[in-house]
Amino acid sequence: MRRLILTLVLLAAVAGCHTPQPREDRPSPLMSTSRADLDATVAAMTARLAEVPTDSDAAVRLADAWLRQARVLNRSSVIQQAEEVLTRVIDAHPADYLARRMRATVYLAQHRYQDAILEAGRCRALRAHDPVIDGILGDAFLELGDLPAAIEAFDRMLTQRPDAASYARASYARELQGDTEGALALMTMAESATSAHDVEAQAWHAAQLGHLHLSAGDRAAAAREFARTEWLFPGHPFATNGLARLDLIEGRPAEALGRLQPRLEASPTSDDFQLAGDALLALGRHEDARRHHALAAALAAEESRIIPPGGSR
Repeated sequence: MRRLILTLVLLAAVAGCHTPQPREDRPSPLMSTSRADLDATVAAMTARLAEVPTDSDAAVRLADAWLRQARVLNRSSVIQQAEEVLTRVIDAHPADYLARRMRATVYLAQHRYQDAILEAGRCRALRAHDPVIDGILGDAFLELGDLPAAIEAFDRMLTQRPDAASYARASYARELQGDTEGALALMTMAESATSAHDVEAQAWHAAQLGHLHLSAGDRAAAAREFARTEWLFPGHPFATNGLARLDLIEGRPAEALGRLQPRLEASPTSDDFQLAGDALLALGRHEDARRHHALAAALAAEESRIIPPGGSR
């Protein structure tokens, strides 16, 4: 659940949805990020791009919506589509800052960390002092294993623009350094700084708080946050995952398996198969457990595979 968490919490900042910026530095805001409104945004922006394929505002908003859908629906194919619509804009307008900035985030979602760093550098050449770029760089450095460089980038981002995205990154840095209490405080600040219209991001923050409470051993608080995640964005995979973990910890493997089953039949992740395997093992179904754990390992390898430059698999 925690892999690349920071890449996608950056989306609101990349799209310019909630933080006042110069008009030329932000596209039109997304009014809501509920499941239905994300679908509506995809449909509306796809229609706009059908008429004007190099519409930068439409491309950035469509990429944002698609990446959010990839997060909550496990719909990875749309990440490649996001790159394609942004590249079309950039090919026509090489100095389009917003499109390049969003493409750097798409590269992160594709695990193309060096490409993300290069694209962030091109953005910085166009605009020297955008804290969002520090977030992108920090995410890439983190995934490449350079924790000091990542923390330095996150600190710069937080200093320049304290907001939900920078608080979340600071929280993760604290967590990586073993400061769960500090991580909880900063993630709470991130949640508070998130727009009420951005229910997808609110649900994400609630899920991260649930994870942190679970790490701290506070099961009741974790359960509340995972339930809030589900309430904010019904069917959110992190809610299902978190509540299944709680079921297992509290000795309810059958309930955990039942909770996970719809996701296993629809769009499972490696975490879903791993948890299901753990539940099956606890139920004494050893062969089924081995099969699910093998599927988890195979899918994890696919999820973490770095896509080479150019995006081809």
